[in-house]
Amino acid sequence: MAGNGVFAEILDGEVYKYYSEGEWKKSSSGKSVAIINPTTRKTQYRVQACNQEEVNQVMEIAKTAQKSWAKTPLWKRAELLHKAAAILKEHKAPIAECLVKEIAKPAKDAVTEVVRSGDLVSYCAEEGVRLLGEGKFLVSDSFPGNERTKYCLTSKIPLGVILAIPPFNYPVNLAVSKIAPALIAGNSIVLKPPTQGAVSALHMVHCFHLAGFPKGLISCVTGKGSEIGDFLTMHPGVDCISFTGGDTGIAISKKAGMIPLQMELGGKDACIVLEDADLDLVAANIIKGGFSYSGQRCTAVKVVLVMESVADALVEKVNARVAKLTVGAPEDDSDITPVVTESSANFIEGLVMDAKEKGATFCQEYRREGNLIWPLLLDNIRPDMRIAWEEPFGPVLPVIRISSIEEGIHHCNASNFGLQGCVFTKDINKAILISDAMETGTVQINSAPARGPDHFPFQGIKDSGIGSQGVTNSINMMTKVKTTVINLPTPSYTMGTKSVSMRAIGSKL
Repeated sequence: MAGNGVFAEILDGEVYKYYSEGEWKKSSSGKSVAIINPTTRKTQYRVQACNQEEVNQVMEIAKTAQKSWAKTPLWKRAELLHKAAAILKEHKAPIAECLVKEIAKPAKDAVTEVVRSGDLVSYCAEEGVRLLGEGKFLVSDSFPGNERTKYCLTSKIPLGVILAIPPFNYPVNLAVSKIAPALIAGNSIVLKPPTQGAVSALHMVHCFHLAGFPKGLISCVTGKGSEIGDFLTMHPGVDCISFTGGDTGIAISKKAGMIPLQMELGGKDACIVLEDADLDLVAANIIKGGFSYSGQRCTAVKVVLVMESVADALVEKVNARVAKLTVGAPEDDSDITPVVTESSANFIEGLVMDAKEKGATFCQEYRREGNLIWPLLLDNIRPDMRIAWEEPFGPVLPVIRISSIEEGIHHCNASNFGLQGCVFTKDINKAILISDAMETGTVQINSAPARGPDHFPFQGIKDSGIGSQGVTNSINMMTKVKTTVINLPTPSYTMGTKSVSMRAIGSKL
């Protein structure tokens, strides 16, 4: 159970503690932040409301701990990560319980997230040993005008203190996707979890604590964004920010200063359906891509752009599958569960009402109870409707009928987002051409958008983000290149040549 057994020390009465210096602590603020259960709409948990002074302390401790950690052998870093991964998977049940109650993630998906996170940590440990265990050796005479008088040795060294800010929808997986690369690369980590998802993240952090990482290397601060949000992201002790979330990331990028940024900020992922597509395959992927976790995924299908000649048939097939989706509580493993907050539900409803006023075709009756919104397919969407462009982050999917491939590409590229997209066709040549034309970080061919497997590159363009994720890319992003140049007194070529004697070399030395 959450907050019990090995997790008992992270809870103080009814309030979960924050993590600093290898200890679970109560905030000196004496205040807490409530976490509302999306299903019951009642307070489920409370976490510490850390203040700015506590952030300062965490940053100073993280800086000191990182210096020692950077001197820890790679194999030892990997060993501890493997241990944390095993502990995380061992305790998947209580962490999954938190995910169900905090963010209304279906029970089965919640367990999957925790197991996937353990696998990611282990993979990262192995990849880090390989990647960081190699350097480069360059010689000067490969550049015109130079003799071989210089040897250049390059290696990758840590950046320092990494600030990790994951989103509510994957508060464990998208936390470890930042934590594990940072640690294997020799950095320290300061985690600021989302409010919804904070308790899941705190349980995950305790698994790293149980693995035996050095004190101060990992910190987790909770609290109100209005109190510590900007203070964290603008803190001079931060050497890199890895953020996943919404347009808050744009504001962060303008304030962060000259430090590396890794950001994924959402998308309006388009699904382009050609006339020759397998419509059963398309319908299955629209359901999976558009309605999994109630559409609360950055890589969810957010708009279907289908050729007019096959639109009726596709809509019919999708509607038949929508009718089979179960709606209800996450504890019951329902396909559609409540969206994370009342404000999210209100925003989604605003998009739906705008579409209704402007003449969209409702394939199902719009229905809402509290935060629970029934799945809805909206046909005959026009560009003047908000839902054609805005990201609902809910179980509502718009369909736009197009008369040409060019029209579909144009709509996709006119978006301010550019995370992922997908195209369905049996013609691989067309698929490649469309993929090249789509202004997105990733294009899936004959499958719905997806983040993963977790070692695949994952990136967005335009307002969808900065930099690239995935295990390898994240490790590289959280390091910098260090160069050492050996200057030789005389050009060095193949040993044993008659033109240069060892005696001559010795006299110059």
